[in-house]
Amino acid sequence: MRELDKVQSSATGKSKLRESYQEAGLTIKKLADKTNISEDTIKRLLGTKPCFNGVERWQVTNIAKALGIEPTDIVDPKDWNAENKLPPEFESLIAEKIKTFCGRRFVFKAFQDFLKEKPHGYFTIIGDAGMGKSSIVAKYVSEHKSPCYFNILVERRNRPELFLKSIRQQLIDRYQLPNSEDADLPTLLTKVAGKLTCGERLVIAIDALDEVEQEPGENLLHLPTTLPDRVYFLLTRRPHNLGQKMLSVSPGVPVKELDLRDSKYVSFNQDDIKEYIRYLLYTDSQYKDELRNWIQTRSISDTTFVEQLADKSENNFMYLRYVLPAIAKGDYNDLSLKQLPDGLQEYYQNHWVRMGMEAKPGQLMEIVLYILIEIGTPIPCEMIAGIAEVDECEVAQVLEDEWVEYLKKQQVDGEICYTIYHASFLDFVKTKREMDAKRKIFQDVNQRIAEYLEKEMA
Repeated sequence: MRELDKVQSSATGKSKLRESYQEAGLTIKKLADKTNISEDTIKRLLGTKPCFNGVERWQVTNIAKALGIEPTDIVDPKDWNAENKLPPEFESLIAEKIKTFCGRRFVFKAFQDFLKEKPHGYFTIIGDAGMGKSSIVAKYVSEHKSPCYFNILVERRNRPELFLKSIRQQLIDRYQLPNSEDADLPTLLTKVAGKLTCGERLVIAIDALDEVEQEPGENLLHLPTTLPDRVYFLLTRRPHNLGQKMLSVSPGVPVKELDLRDSKYVSFNQDDIKEYIRYLLYTDSQYKDELRNWIQTRSISDTTFVEQLADKSENNFMYLRYVLPAIAKGDYNDLSLKQLPDGLQEYYQNHWVRMGMEAKPGQLMEIVLYILIEIGTPIPCEMIAGIAEVDECEVAQVLEDEWVEYLKKQQVDGEICYTIYHASFLDFVKTKREMDAKRKIFQDVNQRIAEYLEKEMA
């Protein structure tokens, strides 16, 4: 962080600053004396005096520290963290996750309270698949430009060595750490802690600990059991299954878990779900017109639509990510609001049946899906067609017409490649007898995968 850089207060920051010094029983003069900063500088941050060139970062840091608030309460987080960049490997994922982000203020407040109250520590967000954990991390990282890592099971990007390689490079680039190319995580954190300026913290965000694959006997991702002061981890995971590996820390290291399923968060979750529905209904340029037309043709009030769809979602954002676009596209023109699927699993099953997956075994849709699951990393249409031994146009039609909402498209070495979008769909597919690897059709596909890869490597 370059302390001599100059920044300006945001509109909300001006109000927060005024509110904070008044709540502390201070005047502008008393705040100036307490922080050794001129009254004119404070007035510039309040907006009562012109501020053409901004004020220096250290001045904002000192004021925030004196008032018990964050510098980003005064300065827009995007401006405060402008010099830090997102890791290129996660830029597209973060952009996609925050595109229609809504709510979750109660989560961010709980984390900010943890940062203020604890000298260091681990803060974990727990929730079922589809409750928006990855989006929460993406939003935080987008605003604060924190070092981050997203474990992605469906892309096989979920190993400790990949995590360390990514985080190590992010920390080296951000804090100019010499001779650190082979350093382990505890060493890196100690080096960074020694470079943190007054009021500055290091927060590393890690998504989906439940998707990590590693040998038993070590801490998850080899995370340290102790942490230097002002070093924090923001983590997410699904609820633990019996025997599943958990994070271990030394006694005295602050740890807090926020379980999104907890009854005390039900009303917050419902409010956020409704906010998301209203966003797509009133603001989103891609879907709002079609959604309103679907509602109006059924003589449903906006309030009824929002309330009933929120109930059907079971507080699951992934459900809404699928169902709202499906309504807009006309997939449910033959159904009433009450007939829409209840919950994410019923949505998956409903779509599975509508696609004829149970009625027409052995079709290309099954084969394409099986190849995507077995390969497990982003692959181009050409490769899928080569393995399936069919025309590339046929595969492209299946990818774009049948499975498009379940796939993530990305550019890899100049080619458009595909992977499964979300682990919850992968979990669902694995329960279907139609996708049993023991079926002869898939045994043949596995043989063709091996032959194709062998030919490509030759």
